[in-house]
Amino acid sequence: MANEIKYQINGQLADNTVTVDNKEDMILVPVSIGSADENRIIAELKAEDSGLREETIRHVFDLQKRVIKRMLMTGMSVNTGLYYASVSFRGVIENSTWNPAKNSIVVNFNVGADLREAIKATTVGIIGEKGSAMYIGGVQDASTRAQDASATAGRAFTLTGSKLKVVGTDPSVGITLKSSSGKETKVAEDLWVTNDPSKLTFIIPADLADDTYELKITTQFGSNSKTMLKVPRSVMKTIYIGTAPSGGGSSSGGDGGLDENPLG
Repeated sequence: MANEIKYQINGQLADNTVTVDNKEDMILVPVSIGSADENRIIAELKAEDSGLREETIRHVFDLQKRVIKRMLMTGMSVNTGLYYASVSFRGVIENSTWNPAKNSIVVNFNVGADLREAIKATTVGIIGEKGSAMYIGGVQDASTRAQDASATAGRAFTLTGSKLKVVGTDPSVGITLKSSSGKETKVAEDLWVTNDPSKLTFIIPADLADDTYELKITTQFGSNSKTMLKVPRSVMKTIYIGTAPSGGGSSSGGDGGLDENPLG
């Protein structure tokens, strides 16, 4: 039965960069085992031995997205069990007229009953300290002060964590943002504001549209400023230029909560 399924997420201990003077104050950083896009989800569905052909699964998958989008964009709230979604509006209405330049549609997400049950059925394994690992412990949008992974185009965005300093001569070194459509934008070095091991601040390119982005930091920074890695290493974080989906407990402490848009 579904309610008998158990899950486990592993985490590694890391220093809490917010409380610099307290070395005993630790946070737990999830150990990522990768990310799942639409193709991966469909492959996993097929692997469940449902007897359905991949074309059928993909058709149903696309059909569900189409129906949910139509429901939301016509004013209906949607409860899938995994999440509850509803639409709201942002911006002041002037002269009783909708102005796309000042007003926008926002889709709000909250954790549903099925996902809450899955959280209850999940154990957390602590598998040691991060040590020399590179990680993102928190984020903040300078424009709104939000710490839910939302960002504002043309404004500063800050990451805190460890080994984040971007240095090195390898062509892959730098800060990139990949949109949901796969278009990758490299953040020019003149948009970097702070480039320290525990804090990285840069300006989000002003021409980026509201969307879900995969932020990737690639560096050859080692254990200190004198140590350079031969092979660059990277860390990734999903961010939202515009408004992040609500619910799921996202906070400054890592990648918690509903970090992906359930609608794709």
